[in-house]
Amino acid sequence: METLLSGPDGTYDILGIGFGPSNLALAIALAEHNTRVPESERLRVGFLEKQHDFGWHRGMLLDDATMQVSFLKDLVTMRDPASDFSFLCFLKQSGRLVDFLNHKTLFPLRIEFHAYFEWAAARMRDLVEYSAEVVSVEPVTGEGGEVHAFDVIVRDPERPERTFIRRARNLCVATGLEPHLPPGTVVSDRVWHNSELLPRVTALQEAGTRVRRALVLGAGQSAAETADYLHRTFDQAEICAVFAKYGYTPADDSPFANQIFDPAAVDTYFGAPPQVKQSLLDYHRSTNYSVVDMDLIESLYRTVYREKVRGSERLRLLRASRIREVRALDDRLRVEVEFLPTGAREVIEADLLVHATGYRPQDIGAVLGRAAKLCLRDEEDEVRIGRDYRVLTPPNVSAGIYLQGAGEHTHGLTSTLLSTTAIRAGEIRDSLLAHRTPRARAAT
Repeated sequence: METLLSGPDGTYDILGIGFGPSNLALAIALAEHNTRVPESERLRVGFLEKQHDFGWHRGMLLDDATMQVSFLKDLVTMRDPASDFSFLCFLKQSGRLVDFLNHKTLFPLRIEFHAYFEWAAARMRDLVEYSAEVVSVEPVTGEGGEVHAFDVIVRDPERPERTFIRRARNLCVATGLEPHLPPGTVVSDRVWHNSELLPRVTALQEAGTRVRRALVLGAGQSAAETADYLHRTFDQAEICAVFAKYGYTPADDSPFANQIFDPAAVDTYFGAPPQVKQSLLDYHRSTNYSVVDMDLIESLYRTVYREKVRGSERLRLLRASRIREVRALDDRLRVEVEFLPTGAREVIEADLLVHATGYRPQDIGAVLGRAAKLCLRDEEDEVRIGRDYRVLTPPNVSAGIYLQGAGEHTHGLTSTLLSTTAIRAGEIRDSLLAHRTPRARAAT
């Protein structure tokens, strides 16, 4: 086993675990800070990413899918409209600024916004180590029992025998969300999560696999997009959308409801009593959870109606239903679906079952290892997080742990979304500077 300590840059002031949009925004905020201050005040910054290069929900980068947030909620604009890392600057360098303005939309194609992320990530390339999977995190204890740093143990997924260590005074964990599957789900070539949609469909097409019927479980935006994509791609197959609702619910993107994503709303939510926080989440779930853009709902309805007129119904909505049992046969699936109002059950033979059942934050214990024991928890066993996204720790811990994407219970709906990514990055940067100790400054 090869072991390296901290590499050529010594101890980092902050080391980010994961390099999706959240930590990319933080990298930009920190890099911009470093360009504005003398060398003695600059922060030593690094990021670790287990993927080979930057990628964000690649499996759902459908050609015609658009973003559900304004392009102005990019990596920087809400924090610093003058930054040259904005989506508009990307368009200018790409030669499409005028074309985009003529398009008269706030919502770019998802593939274009991903290209914007890749453009920004390429400019931060010197700060990132790709193919670097974090195995565990060990607290570094000094005199008097003070935990003043963390040793991050890392390995290359393709070369597991190579392990190295990076030491940092602060960590920022932003490992994103992981696909959620119903309990007992057995994943196979015929059963998978919609996060794998594009590569799975490509593999089926390359193998010449015939798809006669596919089931899509879920009622949210991804489920509707998946059903629509499969219906268009396998133009002879029957696509069955299975969900417990009676129909797809429109996303509430009205101006007043959208204010729940404003930066000021984070302050309001953070200071509210627990019961009020839960009420706010319940009231505004329709802005984000199990909802679908109205344009897509209307498009799917037109498809269903058109097929009824023609007498050939390929898109079926199994409404108010749930899947009770899935049995794998030699060349197909046997799926038992229950119609909830009557309890009647229907057995459907299908070639595919796609779970569009959402995502959930990763368990920080799986990422932080022993260091997770330093994170204080509340009465509900949730991690206690300060307004500045810094985890609360015992008094003997001076090293910091920041969380991005796992704070819905403390910071509200925006914690897992792009809406306040730019603002959050600036707040974490400012907190990091405020907590910087004289010893850390001297070491730098």
